[in-house]
Amino acid sequence: MVFFNPTDSSVQLAGKAIIVPVVSTANVSQLAADLLIASLSLGRIGIFDSAFLVPVVGSCEDGVGVSTPLELYGKAGLDIVVVQQRSPALKSQKQQFINTLLEFTQTSGLLLLIILVDEMLNVADIEHQRIKFAQSMAHLCHPHRWPVSPNYPSQSTPRRYPSTPFKTPDEAEPDVPFIPGGSLTRRILQTLSKSPSSVPTAAVLQFVLEGDNRADAALLASVIVAVFGLSISGFKEPRSWKQGLFGAPPDQTLYG
Repeated sequence: MVFFNPTDSSVQLAGKAIIVPVVSTANVSQLAADLLIASLSLGRIGIFDSAFLVPVVGSCEDGVGVSTPLELYGKAGLDIVVVQQRSPALKSQKQQFINTLLEFTQTSGLLLLIILVDEMLNVADIEHQRIKFAQSMAHLCHPHRWPVSPNYPSQSTPRRYPSTPFKTPDEAEPDVPFIPGGSLTRRILQTLSKSPSSVPTAAVLQFVLEGDNRADAALLASVIVAVFGLSISGFKEPRSWKQGLFGAPPDQTLYG
């Protein structure tokens, strides 16, 4: 079984960072991926085998063709590629999906894996920071040391992501804490801690509440924009958000 099927040979994965949203309670990470894809004018460059996920199909953003549960977006000359996952993993396939996805990141020449996820906010968290970094316990990459504009290296400069060596079992940190509403994030980080990845990995977690999370998605996406020094004048919402993200507006005759 081939997990990844490229659809645009002009975009090479080697040397790029991959952004992976985790399907979670408020789906903010998927919305953030939508904003990055639309604002950076990314095109679909590959389709993943979706046998591990809940089956779903829909129209593509431009109305041409169909979208599938797991796709990869990017464009030539950009240092990142963005995964969009539209349905959760099947209960019986969660670990196999994680293993296969991590194997793909390790064998594709990618330099960095960033996981996006939202964590459900509770009363005790209200005074805490809205964004926090939860780093994997394998081959780490520290977000505060990533190169950012204006000192971000040019395309001709070889990229070097700083990393921390994997710790031995005696030196290992405590288990990954529970992440409310974080879906597979904790399991992904636990998997990495048991079998260190050759790709530096970090997870970006954002506290959220359920509801209209468009502003939360923009905040989460802005972290990626800042880290990689991406040039955008503002976030562009995809057309699909206007057509049905929160359903059709209510019939105004209901209000007299």
